[in-house]
Amino acid sequence: MNYQQTRWSLEDLFPGPKSTELESAFTELEKQVETLEKRRPELTDDITLETFLSIVKELDTNTVIGQKIYTFAGLYFSEDTQNQISQNLMAKVEQFVAELTNRTLFFNLWFKALPEGKAKGLIAGSGDYAYWLEAIRLFIPHTLSEAEEKIINIKNVTGQSALQIVYSSLTNRYVYKLEIDGEVKELTRGELMMYVRESDPEIRAKAYQELYKVYGDDSSILGQIYQTLVRDWRNEQVSLRKHTSPIAARNLINDIPDAVVDTLLDVCRKNAGIFQRFFQLKARLIGMDRLRRYDVYAPVVKSDKTYPFATGTKLVLDAFEAFDPRFAEMAERVFTQNHLDSEVRKGKRGGAFCWPSGPDLTPWVMLNYQGKADDVSTMAHELGHAVHGMLAADHTIFTFHSNLPLAETASTFGEMVLVDHLLKNEPDENVRRDILFGQVDGAYATIMRQAYFAMFERQAHDMIQKGASVDELADAYLANLKEQFGDAVEVSDEFRWEWVSIPHIYDVPFYVYAYTFGQLLVLSLYQQYKNEGESFVPRYTKILATGGSKAPVQVLSEAGIDVYDAAFWQGGFEVLSGLIDQLEAL
Repeated sequence: MNYQQTRWSLEDLFPGPKSTELESAFTELEKQVETLEKRRPELTDDITLETFLSIVKELDTNTVIGQKIYTFAGLYFSEDTQNQISQNLMAKVEQFVAELTNRTLFFNLWFKALPEGKAKGLIAGSGDYAYWLEAIRLFIPHTLSEAEEKIINIKNVTGQSALQIVYSSLTNRYVYKLEIDGEVKELTRGELMMYVRESDPEIRAKAYQELYKVYGDDSSILGQIYQTLVRDWRNEQVSLRKHTSPIAARNLINDIPDAVVDTLLDVCRKNAGIFQRFFQLKARLIGMDRLRRYDVYAPVVKSDKTYPFATGTKLVLDAFEAFDPRFAEMAERVFTQNHLDSEVRKGKRGGAFCWPSGPDLTPWVMLNYQGKADDVSTMAHELGHAVHGMLAADHTIFTFHSNLPLAETASTFGEMVLVDHLLKNEPDENVRRDILFGQVDGAYATIMRQAYFAMFERQAHDMIQKGASVDELADAYLANLKEQFGDAVEVSDEFRWEWVSIPHIYDVPFYVYAYTFGQLLVLSLYQQYKNEGESFVPRYTKILATGGSKAPVQVLSEAGIDVYDAAFWQGGFEVLSGLIDQLEAL
């Protein structure tokens, strides 16, 4: 088990972008959709359960093929966003999928229009498809005519989706210049961000200044792209579909009530002081009167420990093994099947993600691994996502993938399992202390930072509707940061451009609160694990194995969690407050 960094293989999907197998998949899917279209007359109010399920299963088969095509195009594009073949394939697939979606739209619209009694009867007999069918009917008040729905699907290909690809292509070609030891280095964003965790405060400042100089230089065009995407979202979701607000559309997609999201973000805002206290502690320990925003992720002790890829991999797999051998075995499949791309390359998409194609295939994981403790933690996070997908593999293509707020559960839990493992096995006191501080740094990045991103999104959507300029949005973002950090952290002016560097707010509006939801939920679950030990594992595994086959609120309610209750979310902050107490006592 001595794994090395590699580029992933996409062979389990298709041999290549111009392969006969990929072309055959396009042809096969086209044929299957033609067959399904001929069955439209069978969709009547008195349809039998047998006929209904046979049509649903055809839709399932079509979706599996479509997902494989889309996953291949997306992963191939992520390998090198500057590759014209991958750009063209992505555009082709977006167009193809939109056209086929339009041709099968009739099923979705028919099912929404069914009388309530008939729909309930079909749902009751549909087995694992039940929640997927229930969720379709949640959108009845927001559904347009068939013609209008088709226009939106086609419009998105050359509108919203095209702009998102332009944003990705633009920002992934950026090169950052940083002087280190007298030598000017040309870096990717991932390489540059290593330096914001350096012990040298001057290097930290220079890294951030270079990051936001590059984004700031393009702020006008990047800001215009964002304004256009926001207007597009409002035009469709509020003006046409009649959602009460831009965020309400995402909440319904997530099947999380608006009141729960409002409570979550309100509790976060009220607890900003907990992290401000942490930043004041960090300032004292690194000998500063007050942290600058450059110093938020500064190491408290100078620990230059790095983890070669093989070492980092072993740490993560050993940590998973100690929790539950099944978790380690599933995570290792990502390596043995060569579904991991961990190299750092120019043009490669930045950051990290896990991309499941369907329940029949091991998910693909992208990392930009550079050997820092944070990279090991990111590996545990993304492999947690992969394990989550594999645990839910008994479900259908429509029900294996959990809703966004629960999708972060296994990933953040995986990080916490790793931290415990590192603390138990690390003999160096400085490194142990660094790990503990890193855990609170990570909690800040996942909870408060993401919550304030979501609050900014709510504000930005409202401001753009009222005609706000890019500069006015930047002013609002800077004010958002100053509220978040209070007197504990000095925020310099270039951070006004941080918002144009956040891909999630461009690609998936209001995605970010899922991180906050997931981390606070995991803090509660992890406390239960510490209290209960091995008896907790089956209950936790059951939550993950549910996938997307039940409503998130129901899944959590069955686990004894009331997400409507502010006290539940406050409990997560109490755990964090206790961690900071421990750090203050060191």
